Amino acid sequence: QVQLVESGGGLVQPGGSLRLSCAASGFPFRSYAMSWYRQAPGKERELVAAITTAGGSTDYADSVKGRFTISRDNAKNMVYLQMSSLKPEDTAVYYCRARALVLFTPTVYEYWGQGTQVTVSS
Repeated sequence: QVQLVESGGGLVQPGGSLRLSCAASGFPFRSYAMSWYRQAPGKERELVAAITTAGGSTDYADSVKGRFTISRDNAKNMVYLQMSSLKPEDTAVYYCRARALVLFTPTVYEYWGQGTQVTVSS
């Protein structure tokens, strides 16, 4: 049974920090690229950060560059999002996503977590 379980969300003041975690199970984690998305009320879900299978490459939305850091631990089947200098506009539900392509085929495997709420407010 595939599971992605996010944790670590909560209420934080502007300028504060949070570390989100995503625990994966039920699939070969180290073969999947991982990413964090977020969705604010009334807005579309957007990509926040992504990391390749071995963690050698990362990418970030312009709005979070320099403030957020994505990382993964393939031995523990975990992916993290360290968020600092948080702003009210970072308020959203944050989702973990796993994605893998089957080479030379159109097959894509994709899994999502249930999300964790992050609220940045004084």
